[in-house]
Amino acid sequence: MPLTEHLKQRLQHGIDLFNSGRFFDCHEALEEVWLELSGDRKQFMQGLIQLTVALHHLTNDNRVGAARLLAAACEKLSIESPERKLIDMEALLAAVASLRAQLDASDWTPPKIHLKKGF
Repeated sequence: MPLTEHLKQRLQHGIDLFNSGRFFDCHEALEEVWLELSGDRKQFMQGLIQLTVALHHLTNDNRVGAARLLAAACEKLSIESPERKLIDMEALLAAVASLRAQLDASDWTPPKIHLKKGF
């Protein structure tokens, strides 16, 4: 079952917040989508939420919490889900892998989420 128009709008809003570095607000927007899903779809969305919380931790210099959540997020973002097909996951996971390798660096660049055409 595809996302409703309302959930698509919430997902888009969440991604916009993510890409502008508003990770706490993104978490709130994506949680609205997560609450409406079930099964693998819910787990995948939880992975996106964990990614946002990890980045929020990094902005607060909580590298231990960030590392733990980045690992959990990568696991859940690998789950097959219709929502996974909406996002350029290859680019996102590559950026997250790069970030995980540089967690001890004082200067880090947050990944971006790019939606595929036709979203």
